[in-house]
Amino acid sequence: MMRNFLLILLAGGLLTACETVRYVNIETYNPAEITFPGEVANILVVNNAVPQAENEGYTYILQGERQDTCKAKADSALFDACQALGEAIVSASYFNDVLLYEKAVREDSEALVDKRLSPSQVASLCEETGANAVISIDRLLFDMEKKISPLAEGFLLGSIDVHVKGVVRSYLPDRETPLATVQMEDSLSWIESSDYLPLLNEILPSPEEALRATGKYFGAKIYSSFVPHWANETRWYFTGAGSRWKEASAYAANERWDMAEEIWMRLYQGTSNWKTRAKAASNLAFCNEMKGDLNKAYEWAHKSYELFNRNGDDKSKNAQMQKLYVQALSERIRSDKKLNLQFGD
Repeated sequence: MMRNFLLILLAGGLLTACETVRYVNIETYNPAEITFPGEVANILVVNNAVPQAENEGYTYILQGERQDTCKAKADSALFDACQALGEAIVSASYFNDVLLYEKAVREDSEALVDKRLSPSQVASLCEETGANAVISIDRLLFDMEKKISPLAEGFLLGSIDVHVKGVVRSYLPDRETPLATVQMEDSLSWIESSDYLPLLNEILPSPEEALRATGKYFGAKIYSSFVPHWANETRWYFTGAGSRWKEASAYAANERWDMAEEIWMRLYQGTSNWKTRAKAASNLAFCNEMKGDLNKAYEWAHKSYELFNRNGDDKSKNAQMQKLYVQALSERIRSDKKLNLQFGD
């Protein structure tokens, strides 16, 4: 059973001399990077990272002068990252239950050390909570820079940039080594301005607030490595000045794919003009993708690309667009096979 889930979100157009390329934003359902065994029903999210020292990883530059007394506590940010990760996994409705271990696992102070959970720790955590597997944040480090700089007419510009780097692993109680390791780096930024420094500091988040927001952002983003999830993608279809092109576009805009497909097929079969055939083939690919037939969509997209590539410049916009579409459909076909495995179909 193929899981060809998608949602159409928004359509817009780019007008050319005699035609329109209408772009459509869709959401596609994608597999998790990591596939858990089928018997895993309950997941435990734990914090196995050590918060970095308050005076490390934070730089504050006030009008060109580096401040030596700045500090930021990362303890809450680690918990927030775990909580956000757990909440995001819950929202995916994939596992039966997702539990959050409220205590930090590690008791040492070596924040820079990436220390895995031992098999005995994993077994103990699973036995204590009834979980079948553990997802653990094993290291999470922040590098924050705050700058206050003069702006025109007496105003001040304030910015905070936080770079986060983390290691997250999944564990099973009967394995000597982790099931998988995921590493992620990302950044979060704030920019504000004011004519009064105390007010600017009120508008900008405090160091702890910035770290906590970044921790939440990290957890909410890395969740897709562990559960199937929705992702935004862009598609398009060609319209034209002729009545049949307009009719097919109207059907497509109303998601009446069978009617649109019938007209685009007649346009493809009723002409020897390679460009018309290439555009109709591209539309037929899009139509079949919307109907859930990814293999047929791939065939039509490949025909369109071959026509653009053979008759025009392979570096032209249309040829490049179709090449990307062929690659996207190929990836969706592979993803659906992985989705079927993850859902046990």
